Amino acid sequence: MAVPTVREPEGGNASDAAGALILAACAIWSLISAAGRETRPEGVLLALLAVAAGFACGRICGTLLPVAAATVAALAALVMALVRRHGLPGATATVDAVPGHAGAAAALLVLAAGAACCAAAAARRESLRFTLRLLAAGAACAALGLGSVAGFAAAAGVLLCSLAAARMRSRLFGLAGCALAAGLMAGASWAVAKGVLPDGLAVLLEGRLTGNRVRLWQDAARLAAEYPVIGTGPGRFAELSPTVQETFGSDGKAHSAALQQAAEQGVVGVLLLAAAFGWLLYVLWRSPRSTAVALTAGATLTALAALASVGNALSFTPVTAGAGLLAGLASARSPIETGRPARGGGRQRLPRGEDVAPAQDPWADRAGR
Repeated sequence: MAVPTVREPEGGNASDAAGALILAACAIWSLISAAGRETRPEGVLLALLAVAAGFACGRICGTLLPVAAATVAALAALVMALVRRHGLPGATATVDAVPGHAGAAAALLVLAAGAACCAAAAARRESLRFTLRLLAAGAACAALGLGSVAGFAAAAGVLLCSLAAARMRSRLFGLAGCALAAGLMAGASWAVAKGVLPDGLAVLLEGRLTGNRVRLWQDAARLAAEYPVIGTGPGRFAELSPTVQETFGSDGKAHSAALQQAAEQGVVGVLLLAAAFGWLLYVLWRSPRSTAVALTAGATLTALAALASVGNALSFTPVTAGAGLLAGLASARSPIETGRPARGGGRQRLPRGEDVAPAQDPWADRAGR
């Protein structure tokens, strides 16, 4: 009798422990940088709590109902983005400023597209896969309808990456590409803020980014240079940035996650932020889910990081919770009963980074029921 091939995760507990340590370090450092100053670390702590809670919920729901849970997450993110005009729950922007919901709506639509593509990658029936990818395409079109060209490009990119991931069997190079892309986006925003780009390219980018955003980045870079290690303290960018003070209705954010982190928590905060993103990619590399699911989730998180490099998406709790939820869904382990040896033989382990044949994938079997 043929022996079913199952991909067993290695070092799953170690990756979870590393994630707990990284998130704890982020929380502790935010309190250290806030010590002795009039700061507001509540937003950072709430974002960390949202990521952890979303990740845990994703692990649980992804184990019990992998396709259904991802589909519900996609629909919830889509609906929340479409009703953004009434305000997003859990906004962590400053209380005395009107939060900018446009960046959060684009990020939610990207998460909706990513969750739908993850569900499609785990589904077995071709008709269900087509329907879920159609949902992802709808999320991208919704971003365009809301006037977010960046959101449309990011969501469409996630859909294209999901289609390409279905043909890949090794996830290492794909996830390494995700890390490189996120680093390049953060580096590009820093280069624009410091004015080190060639004049022609700088003028072109400033025209697309708007002058106000470039001035916000320059304020953040200046504050990071003045307080390189510990930063100015969480929540103090709004009161120390001349551009924020001169802009009517500003949300008090630098509209770049890396630059705001550098301004408020210094280089240590930036390194911890990079470590948190790297941990999510590492979890996807170790994930027992198929390579298509892992790479789709990685592409979605990278698209979200790209939006956060040029916007305020991470200032909203639904976005950070959604990112953690997607990572949890894409790294959920199979139930105990699916890991029992088949009758007539034991399980065959595949080398790390190789995928399971679609017909033998236990997740696909669960999705097709």
